[in-house]
Amino acid sequence: MPRSSMRLHPLHTDIAKPEWFTWPFCYEPHPLCLLACEELKHEIERINPSEGKMFGVLVVESDSWTSQAAEPSGKSDTTIAKLGFLAAYSGLLEGRNDWEYFVPPVFDAQQPDGYFKQKEREISEINHHLTPTTQHLPRQMSQDLQLWLFRQYRMLNGNGEERDLVEIWHDYHQSPKIQKKFPLPPGGTGDCCAPKLLQYAYQNHLKPVCMAEFWWGPSPQSEIRHHGEFYPACRGKCKPVLTWMLQGLDVDPDPETHGFLHQGVEIIYEDDAIAAVYKPSGMLSVPGKADDYSVATWAKERWPESMLPHRLDLLTSGMMLVAKHAEAYHHLQDQFAARTIKKKYLAVVEGKVENEHGVIDLPLSSDPLNRPRQIVDFEGGKRAITEYRVQQTAEWEGRSVTLLALYPHTGRTHQLRMHCAHQKGLGCPIVGDELYGHKADRLYLQAESIAFVHPSTGKRMHLFCPPNIKIWR
Repeated sequence: MPRSSMRLHPLHTDIAKPEWFTWPFCYEPHPLCLLACEELKHEIERINPSEGKMFGVLVVESDSWTSQAAEPSGKSDTTIAKLGFLAAYSGLLEGRNDWEYFVPPVFDAQQPDGYFKQKEREISEINHHLTPTTQHLPRQMSQDLQLWLFRQYRMLNGNGEERDLVEIWHDYHQSPKIQKKFPLPPGGTGDCCAPKLLQYAYQNHLKPVCMAEFWWGPSPQSEIRHHGEFYPACRGKCKPVLTWMLQGLDVDPDPETHGFLHQGVEIIYEDDAIAAVYKPSGMLSVPGKADDYSVATWAKERWPESMLPHRLDLLTSGMMLVAKHAEAYHHLQDQFAARTIKKKYLAVVEGKVENEHGVIDLPLSSDPLNRPRQIVDFEGGKRAITEYRVQQTAEWEGRSVTLLALYPHTGRTHQLRMHCAHQKGLGCPIVGDELYGHKADRLYLQAESIAFVHPSTGKRMHLFCPPNIKIWR
């Protein structure tokens, strides 16, 4: 049987194709991908993996492809519909990379007698017999072996061009600073679902139509993955590679380059030194790469010398302080640094929180391969502490939810979102948290109040969002 017939699975459907190929870093799965994923899940259930894994599908078109009909003679061929799908898993599946249902790796480094495995054994042997004169050898040999391995990954794109991973990496990261810090791609680059799928499609003259990736199984310990949920391609490993591989395809535009909705800002309090404003969900605190409209630019138009002493995430709504001049700015900054400014957030989280009150203490650090995601990092992370109190529980749109008051004692990136979602925290993602939970019409997280010392009067102030601004509906 032709190799491609083992990997290419038919899709019998009248669902219309998308006009453009999927932008893999921010997308809604196309109905064709959803159909393909349902087929793939049957195979995953048959294998029954022992660990959580990312799986992906690539819907493709072919001018003609056949497979052997299910007849005793085995001689008859049956023409299958032109629309089909390919399936892949990230890395190895149950220690193997040769499952017939799935596309093969771009380069197979797992052959026991291959160059890569032989060199690995050689390095391991040297490690067991180190001397002062040979202690540098294993590290240099490992670096040389990694370089050799990346050179074997010769990635195609939609124009039929070919480059190895080292060339792609250096071309994408033009900054000398980044090239010095990261001279080679991260380990495992090229082994994620999306590159494997596109490479196989190009090699077999299949036209990519749409693509999607989902997580199957238990979540890893450090990051957050939900069983059955769809996720974008990772940015650290895949963004440089896919930027190359997608060339030659008509791809959906990157939504991050389109800017954000220019919403109004509500002034809650104002005097000569400061203002307190309400930032809506979906508005930037400070100018971004794709859009300079933000609370900061909005404030500059009204108070030319204004500065922001703190920020809120794009999707978080609520109370923000604006300093109208440098003296007020530095005064408020000092209070934030000393952690004497107290903030209260309201959040609607999925499920029921068991304890009425508690403190979450989980160290966080950024995920270098998938920014802006954060991970729980007990070795190199910064301490992050959140106090919570249950306000109300209810049935909402057919599911149990809990309204929480959250009091951050530290100010780490995505602290509240991670502490709510992570299994070592509450294990209850904030409703609408696309990074760590599930999508909704918005992120149900709001900075409800802030308490601080006024930079001019020295009086303690406690400001609240107006009563009509609520996230609990």
